[in-house]
Amino acid sequence: MTTPARRQAALVALGVTASLFLTACAGSSSTGGNTAPKIEASTTIPADPVTLTLAYSNDPPTKTLIDGFTKQHPNVTIKPQMTPFNDYVKSIKLSMSSDAAPDIAQYNPGAMNSLVPAGLILDLTPWSQAYGWTGKFPPASLEILSSDKTAKQFGTGSLYAVPGGLSVVGVYYNKKMVKQVPKTLAEFETELQRVKDSGQTPLSLGALQVGGFHLWNALLNVTGEISDYRSWVYGKPGSTIETPGALKATQTLASWASKGYLPDSASATADTDALANFSKGKSAFLVTGNWAASALETEMKDDVGFFLMPTATDKPANVASGASVAYAISAKTKHPNVAAAFLDYLSSAEAAKIEFDGGFMPVDTKSELGAQGLRGEIATVFAPVAQGNGIVPFPDYASPGMIDKLTPGVQGLISGKMTPDAFLKSLQESWDGHHGS
Repeated sequence: MTTPARRQAALVALGVTASLFLTACAGSSSTGGNTAPKIEASTTIPADPVTLTLAYSNDPPTKTLIDGFTKQHPNVTIKPQMTPFNDYVKSIKLSMSSDAAPDIAQYNPGAMNSLVPAGLILDLTPWSQAYGWTGKFPPASLEILSSDKTAKQFGTGSLYAVPGGLSVVGVYYNKKMVKQVPKTLAEFETELQRVKDSGQTPLSLGALQVGGFHLWNALLNVTGEISDYRSWVYGKPGSTIETPGALKATQTLASWASKGYLPDSASATADTDALANFSKGKSAFLVTGNWAASALETEMKDDVGFFLMPTATDKPANVASGASVAYAISAKTKHPNVAAAFLDYLSSAEAAKIEFDGGFMPVDTKSELGAQGLRGEIATVFAPVAQGNGIVPFPDYASPGMIDKLTPGVQGLISGKMTPDAFLKSLQESWDGHHGS
């Protein structure tokens, strides 16, 4: 299953003017970039015909968002260039450094780690100030798209992309199998045990791919200090994942496996198969993102519900893992202000409806969507978390090789072949290897 891309920011829009200036660097990654002419950041779209290209992966709302923007600005043509998810990082690195770079590119941290230092994408801070993006996009949707110039530390420095659709991970449940929606983590565990005692499978899990560490991350969000996790995943110097909260989350996951709450075949099960098993009534719960909602609602109708991983108390969760489909602007574009106008459109009420219909949570979390059913339920619990800066990135964001530690590590926890301490140590070793200890 494709997991979108990431988010968030705390940029202060002071002295907003119609025009601001930005010195953009452009050049190849091998030379470190050449200084380009100054670009005047303006919110005015010229009346002359303009053609842009937009490179993206296979996230659903992109083409429809393009159509919505160009309908408002008929003199603008945006040509989409879709690349399959598995090939996107390699493709966008090559195309952004070429003489035929796309004007706009879907943000991917695996690519931006080299594109930002090379000066191949624009610092969007001047347009953020001109358009007032800090008041249009949730802070949680901008922070993770900001970084220093080395693209090793996030949540700081300059803004390099804005989101065009958000996502959140939570718990789906089968209403026919679950007696009561748990309000605390202890109640959740009690319900898992009750389902097991009834002879049914409590929790569907696809640990062959990303489902395993999505479950671990969801637990971490309610057992640890979110400031510790945010510092670690953003690459703040001196951060560590070897914390009491992370140990608690890891021990909980290992305990659920040993108690038989997870299928025996979880480590060999793909995310799509875990989703199918849940939708067919083979388990009571499934932890995954809002991107699964449409398929589950089609299959299960009114028999499926959603809640965020419950906390230790009965207070609603105010933190959840998520990501975003986001877009950056090439430093080589001849029309940066038109490209920035498209990015601004992503925060509009019209775009919110497109994003929601495309399977994402809207960037404008206060827009009236008239949503009902499962997706309406997800939107209701998502809005206060997003508005409260509670969306945090997935743990694979912490370093380029982190996913290679997370997936087999969770499989080791499930099988009992890896201890919680060893799992966290392996994650920190990957982090130290990228950021320095």
